[in-house]
Amino acid sequence: MTPPPTYQHSARMREFGQRFTSSPLGARLARQFTVHRLREWDIPYGSAVSDNAALIVAELASNAVTHGLVPGREFELRLMLMGHTLRIDVSDAKGERRPPEAGEASAPPFLSDNGRGLLLVDALSDRWAVLDRLPIGKTVRAELDLPR
Repeated sequence: MTPPPTYQHSARMREFGQRFTSSPLGARLARQFTVHRLREWDIPYGSAVSDNAALIVAELASNAVTHGLVPGREFELRLMLMGHTLRIDVSDAKGERRPPEAGEASAPPFLSDNGRGLLLVDALSDRWAVLDRLPIGKTVRAELDLPR
């Protein structure tokens, strides 16, 4: 059995932010930008951290496009690497329809085609929360602890 990977990171914080159109294409691009940026930050493509971050971004961006859509407004992806923590923020302009808080997401009906995204975020992230976004909207934040 091979030991889990470790990642070497500088003490400085690394940050990436980008706005995307509120469309399926925008959500797909957000996921691709995430994997690319993580690779530039020495988190290998195909590693557990990269794969989990890509899935979290895919789910949160899809939710922003589906449930946070305000015509003419984009959603925003922000990635921050702070020591051994990767923070993922996905923000949209719609504040009145908030997802359940961490630990409150419930499974959809058995044969439902959707409604499992936040359960995936809860399972893949070490922490996540829903935050107010000023001046308007909300941010869903997920954090991943990197191997030391």
